Amino acid sequence: MPATALVLGGDLGGTSTRIVIADPDGNVVGRGAAAGGNPTSHPASAAANFGQALHAALAGLDPTAVKAAVVGVAGGSALARPDVAAQFDAAWSGVGLTVKPDFIGDLEVAFASGTAEPDGTVLIAGTGSNAGLMRNHQLVRTADGHGWLLGDDGSGFWLGREAVRSVLLALDLGEPLGLLGQSVVQAILPDRDEHAIALREGYDVLRDDLIRTVNSRPPVLLAELARTVVAAYEQDDETARALVKRAAELLTATVGRLRTTSDKGPMVLAGSVAGEASPVGRLIREAIHQHFSGEVLTARDGVGGATWLALGALDPALATGPNHTRLVS
Repeated sequence: MPATALVLGGDLGGTSTRIVIADPDGNVVGRGAAAGGNPTSHPASAAANFGQALHAALAGLDPTAVKAAVVGVAGGSALARPDVAAQFDAAWSGVGLTVKPDFIGDLEVAFASGTAEPDGTVLIAGTGSNAGLMRNHQLVRTADGHGWLLGDDGSGFWLGREAVRSVLLALDLGEPLGLLGQSVVQAILPDRDEHAIALREGYDVLRDDLIRTVNSRPPVLLAELARTVVAAYEQDDETARALVKRAAELLTATVGRLRTTSDKGPMVLAGSVAGEASPVGRLIREAIHQHFSGEVLTARDGVGGATWLALGALDPALATGPNHTRLVS
């Protein structure tokens, strides 16, 4: 291994693209960031954002000194398309990098960011949701992650969709809207007269407006209502509390497809819905402790996890606990 060897870690998400360059001791020597690099949600700009973050991270460094690279990609299946792959290849070679990058999924990056252990499980619950079984840092099985139309049970999208459905059910039954229902209407139709919501004869109009507005927007935007559900939950709204409880049950069941009571490895939880500050995340942690053994951890810096995996790819002896702590803290 050359003394000047460097490694590169990347985390390409829907919100941001982050790149880290580190030396063999786990010291960060370069960082770069740009807008979203998810090729599924940002097909027109992901590769350009990737290139921008690479260029910033490599400023003042020799790109040919990078001898191992691991890049986590949300929506990475899009890289199987030749046209998308060509754009990412051009961004990579365009900054002078000569090593071949290892593109991996967000489950693997999330797990590596939460623990240095080689085996365990990982659950991501944010806009979407999926779980993975890890063996020797490799993803060997998955559960859910089927997308908003076919799955992603318990995710932010699921919470938002179910919140809207609860409003439509109340309107169908002619029942008054509770706190969550009123909040959902306000979020989707901010210009609607609040007094009109309470009028029974206006319910059909309100229903049609909700349906039309929701269907005119990209479906994924329903995930924004997850915050509305959580806010209503914190104010003891009955419907919101039922939705949060059900989301936690569904996500725990997703993990249960992969994990058994005999598994002793850690479980890493990632994503805003599964976070420690989320009521869904808190309920998941309670349920998991009741049904599964092993430590429950929270995912940390994803790009740090990818960089640590790159160190292991350069030399397995470099994938140490102290290097892990240094990179993900």
